[in-house]
Amino acid sequence: MRLSEYSDYTLRVLMCCAREPERRLTIAEIAESLQVSKNHLMKIVNDLARQELLETTRGRGGGLRLLKAPAAIRVGDVLRNSETDFRMVECFDLTSDTCTLTPSCRLRGVLQKALSAYLAELDSVTLADIAKPASRPAGTVLRSVSIALPRTRRTA
Repeated sequence: MRLSEYSDYTLRVLMCCAREPERRLTIAEIAESLQVSKNHLMKIVNDLARQELLETTRGRGGGLRLLKAPAAIRVGDVLRNSETDFRMVECFDLTSDTCTLTPSCRLRGVLQKALSAYLAELDSVTLADIAKPASRPAGTVLRSVSIALPRTRRTA
């Protein structure tokens, strides 16, 4: 399962605001920091304001800030509101399911349990938990990490 870019940036906007609660951040500042277009962030900020997670103020001295304490914002709730589709397989949507295996298949139940566990884990994490900068030993540089996945062999 992969989160949409929209959800990814939704969490990042909230994290930026949580890290600087004493001041209003501008969309331009956040866009520059995250290296994403202001237009894309404006949609996200509008959605977060509608959900009453952000307060937005226009004009001189304006910007955005959290309306709730970071510890009161659960990551699972944010993702439920920003993701449009949690269907992992076709049979999650009974109105459009055409799989001939559905009547006797156990995969749907297994994947539903996995999705429930995934969301339960995210519900146990708050914005306060993820907004704190990760601790690194002094003098180390953060580098991207690539993980090699085991290759599976195909038989002919």
